[in-house]
Amino acid sequence: MQNVPVLRALRRPVLPIAAVTTAAALALGGCSSEGAAKDTGSSSGAASSSASPSPSSTVPVPEGTDLTEQGSKLSFGDPATVIFEPAEGRGTVLQLTVTSVEQGSLDDFKGFILDDSYKQKASYYYATVAVKNVGEGDVGGVGVPLWGVNSANTLLPAVNFTTGFKPCSSKPLPRSFPKDATLSTCLVYLSPDKGKLEAVSYRPSQEFDPVTWAGDITTPKPTPKKKTRKR
Repeated sequence: MQNVPVLRALRRPVLPIAAVTTAAALALGGCSSEGAAKDTGSSSGAASSSASPSPSSTVPVPEGTDLTEQGSKLSFGDPATVIFEPAEGRGTVLQLTVTSVEQGSLDDFKGFILDDSYKQKASYYYATVAVKNVGEGDVGGVGVPLWGVNSANTLLPAVNFTTGFKPCSSKPLPRSFPKDATLSTCLVYLSPDKGKLEAVSYRPSQEFDPVTWAGDITTPKPTPKKKTRKR
């Protein structure tokens, strides 16, 4: 079971920051004590014969819509078209685009209590993403189904904020997210032990060969040192 990292804000009511728990997360299993799961998916570039999350999927794909092959390795800015089924009998086709990733810093979390080593010693990443519903179903009210993958091949859940986070304004899909609805948002990933983020992944089940995005990650500018006056 996934440990949920919680941050409490200083000088204001308790405002938790919690790792998203989704059906996909439960399907992956093998969660570590650091709130992440090992990605046991294939690392090869070979695509599977099916782009559906499961052979039993009944989500209709609109005519003329081509699904992105399983195992596809994309660059930031490339769209992927995938079947998304957050619950049985509820699903649609989404177009997902990871446009960029920026590395944050511990200073960004001032005002929050970082009360365990996982949060204190993590690397912080902010992924800007775009989502469009190109299918027929309504999948509102759930988290954006994208994971971070770090250099230890660990799946990192996106963080769910219950208050605003200025460096990366993160929000789930609106309560209603029907055909042609769009969302632009930012996802926060915490990689334990200063681990480097290698990719962002769409992996709805353990059997699905993930679609991943990778590219140049913007790093924070160093804080300029204050000049001391000579006496």
